[in-house]
Amino acid sequence: MEKLIPIIPIRDGIIFPNTDSVLTFGRPKSLAALESSFAHERIVCFVLQKNPKLNDPQPSDLYSIGTLSRIERMIRTDGEINAQVRGLARVKILSFEEHESYFLAKVVELSEAIEDTPEIKALCNHLANEFRRAMNLGKASDFLVFMNIMSEHSASELSDLIASVLDVKPSERQELLEETNVKTRLERITQLLAREIKILELERRIASKTHERFEKGAREAILRERIRTIEKELGEGEEVGETKELLDKIKKAGMPKEVEEKAKKEVKKLSQMNQFNPEAGYIRNYLDWLIGLPWSLESKNNVEIKSAEKILNEDHFGLKKVKERIVEYLAVHKLAGKMKGPILCFVGPPGVGKTSIGKSIARALGRKFVRVSLGGIRDEAEIRGHRRTYVGALPGRIIQGIKDAGTKNPVFMLDEIDKVGVDFRGDPSSALLEALDPEQNNAFSDHYLEVAFDLSDVMFVTTANVLDTIPPALRDRLEIIHFAGYTQDEKFHIASDFLLKKQMENHGLTSQKAEISNEATRFIIQRYTREAGVRNLERAIAAVFRKVAKMVAEGKKGKTEVTPKNVPKFLGPPKFTASIAEKKDEVGMATGLAWTEAGGDILFIEVALMPGKGNLLLTGQLGDVMKESCQAAMSYIRARAQQFGLPEKFYQKIDVHVHVPEGAVPKDGPSAGIAITTAIVSALTKISVKRKVGMTGEITLRGRVLEIGGVKEKVIAAHRAGLKTVIMPKDNKKELEDVPKEVLKDLRFVFVSHMDEVLDLALSKPSPRNKLEHVAISRSILHAPAPYPVD
Repeated sequence: MEKLIPIIPIRDGIIFPNTDSVLTFGRPKSLAALESSFAHERIVCFVLQKNPKLNDPQPSDLYSIGTLSRIERMIRTDGEINAQVRGLARVKILSFEEHESYFLAKVVELSEAIEDTPEIKALCNHLANEFRRAMNLGKASDFLVFMNIMSEHSASELSDLIASVLDVKPSERQELLEETNVKTRLERITQLLAREIKILELERRIASKTHERFEKGAREAILRERIRTIEKELGEGEEVGETKELLDKIKKAGMPKEVEEKAKKEVKKLSQMNQFNPEAGYIRNYLDWLIGLPWSLESKNNVEIKSAEKILNEDHFGLKKVKERIVEYLAVHKLAGKMKGPILCFVGPPGVGKTSIGKSIARALGRKFVRVSLGGIRDEAEIRGHRRTYVGALPGRIIQGIKDAGTKNPVFMLDEIDKVGVDFRGDPSSALLEALDPEQNNAFSDHYLEVAFDLSDVMFVTTANVLDTIPPALRDRLEIIHFAGYTQDEKFHIASDFLLKKQMENHGLTSQKAEISNEATRFIIQRYTREAGVRNLERAIAAVFRKVAKMVAEGKKGKTEVTPKNVPKFLGPPKFTASIAEKKDEVGMATGLAWTEAGGDILFIEVALMPGKGNLLLTGQLGDVMKESCQAAMSYIRARAQQFGLPEKFYQKIDVHVHVPEGAVPKDGPSAGIAITTAIVSALTKISVKRKVGMTGEITLRGRVLEIGGVKEKVIAAHRAGLKTVIMPKDNKKELEDVPKEVLKDLRFVFVSHMDEVLDLALSKPSPRNKLEHVAISRSILHAPAPYPVD
């Protein structure tokens, strides 16, 4: 039967039939509905809002199923009403009627499907037992409610009573209200109650564990305090437990006397502290570091010199100077018995084996190897450690490395020392001064340890690509050994002896499945790589083996042989020509030799003349020093214009443009001076420059050729580029000793002291200077052979 009843929305609660509840109302519509209902039949319908955050819900914001309820009692307070209500029945809202103050709606009671079967009875008994179990586990519920539930009730009443106290979401409560089949409702309530019981069991287990842990800690603290009291009364100083264990470890660590005293003070301080004191953890950590350091443990130096040489040669091809220095160190150590560890610095382009030789040195000396990368480090604390006052403080990288090694005399590699930065947190390179000074590092002080550690037995090896960024004070402490780029023959031997085997193993191949011929290896070196080291070469070899591995995995039978003809099939078209020297002699173009971080290289100096007003244009991203070389070259030519057969004021009506290709690459330095001068003279006199001649040297205004650096790298670059003659300053002749013999054999070297000699050698026919000098200079000087040839 339809009834017209006031509707009161509820934010997040539901009134179930057969249950009593006390509710507080404050919204104007709710207050009006309560007042009107209480004055008449005291019957209202409570309906759940779909969104509890809405303050003024509309009919569409309410669920369609609610609870018909009776207002038992009502107490008015300031702006609110507290009402005790009792749920009567489930109702469905059919339609809303218009009313100014509150919602009115036609509702109809919903009938329930009740079956009085043994299954329903069993469900009710199970549900009552489970609810009793939940109460025993600590479920929050009023005792009177519990007693009411435990009383005799029908299945429908029991389901509604338990549903009203379940700890579930409002939407799940609404589902239970809308369910009119009693059996289904009982089953759903059983599931929700089982879930709640599981949560209660977990909460009890967690609380129990926490309580046990706290009781155990408190008991230990009381017992420890009693032990101290007993010892004090007996006058005994014997330590027990953790304190005794720490003292035994300190005794076994072999610390110096002052360090041992410091450690014992910290142990005493720890023993007097409560274990829950946060500082106790910091002291334990500090003591662990002190005990863990190898104060007296060291690797034995009983390696034979021949054995060390063999190990070094097994791992690396070439690098003669480095190997000699290690063998010398071993020899002196064998004779003297003890010596301070050397501080070596390997400087060279990337990929030439600076880092990997460190591991070989450690293996040759029979020592542990530690590597620390310094690239990008900007905090001094990374080297010296943090002071113990900071939370999470740790020793610096050096002390950490020594602890990891487990000995006091490892080979310690400080990689990329030229890339250490500086910022507001300090200068890490300054912190390295003490560690890398043989006169000071016997008492290295780390901020965290606060005691001296002896680093004098450590063999420090540092690596760098350039020396310019290393501070002078630090560079002064390093014994610098230069690594030059590899020649093509050296790369071939490295590939044959090391890289091919390594990459074949890495790709799961054997010599029965793949083979790269010697000719193919040389072809890859010449046409696919152009570098000082061998990293790109190794990548190219790996690329070949990857392709072969794919073919084998797809089922290819037999051996895959890689030859110069089929290399492009694996690596694509060649990236470089066999020779990068010019194809023919050119006017206004000279070949210079340059040094870069990646080794040596050749660069072309191009000069163009055009009508103008005597301007000198410089392009190619040239540095200040190189620009000054261009200006010096131009001044030299203007001063000797007559000897070159040029009009006295030739420069006033032309502009000279000097360009060095690869404009995106910065270039600087004075060593291109003679190449720039030669190119400008060639352009002005229309005489071509020999394409197979490379040159390097600084020029002065008087035409003198001065000494330059990077000779080995430049000579190797000239050889790699296919040049035949190299012109360089006479003072650099001594540096050819470091150049590989196969390079010396293929090149002709001419050492000069004046620019006139350079022009006679570099230009394809005698310069105009020679023709004019026929008049003024004796014939014997004119026809003298080119100075200092080395064939």
